[in-house]
Amino acid sequence: MAHSSANPVDASPVLRSLMDQASISSYRALSQASGVPRSAIDRLRQGQVGRLKVATTQRLSAALGIPLVQFIDRFVGLPVSLPSAAPDPAGTEQIKALRQECDRLRSQLDTQADALRQQLQQDAIAQLEPWLVQWPTAAHAAQQRDDLPAHRLIPLVRPVEALVQQWGVTSIETVGAEVPFDPRLHQPKAGCPAPGQRVRVTHVGYRQGDRLLHRARVTPVDP
Repeated sequence: MAHSSANPVDASPVLRSLMDQASISSYRALSQASGVPRSAIDRLRQGQVGRLKVATTQRLSAALGIPLVQFIDRFVGLPVSLPSAAPDPAGTEQIKALRQECDRLRSQLDTQADALRQQLQQDAIAQLEPWLVQWPTAAHAAQQRDDLPAHRLIPLVRPVEALVQQWGVTSIETVGAEVPFDPRLHQPKAGCPAPGQRVRVTHVGYRQGDRLLHRARVTPVDP
């Protein structure tokens, strides 16, 4: 005979602790804040988290300000006070479903975090693009004359260079280099050089992995 009507677990202290952290004073207030009926909250207090619907646990965890995975972990595996209590297959299956939902949500959050990180990098690179294009040319000019004040500023921008390198941004060519013209990587500043014609790099280009950010600017080399 199943003991579904018994109260083998008292999860009220755990729930009250979470409510105190969220400044929720009563079960009624929790019901109003989460939109979850009192009957569901009572089942949770009895340690029956496995009997709650996934949507119910999501609303409760959101109202209490705790991630769903942590919320479920707080109530799963609480000690049973009646050793003779029979296992509840339905509750076990529901807990399994809750954990699967937690894994799905965690994976979804990880994917969203990666997408957000890439978007932030792209936005930052767009803001840095004028500096990325102009700085190597200015640094090259400064290095040709030690008496220029700009020569002393070169080390100050190395942290920026290190930052974009961490993002996988690499330069295309170097200022002053003479290379065969490649229309895929080079942008003429003047004239219409033919592919393979010797050109001189005036501004470096950039790529991030396989994505082209900015082609290197070049001018034809006089024969």
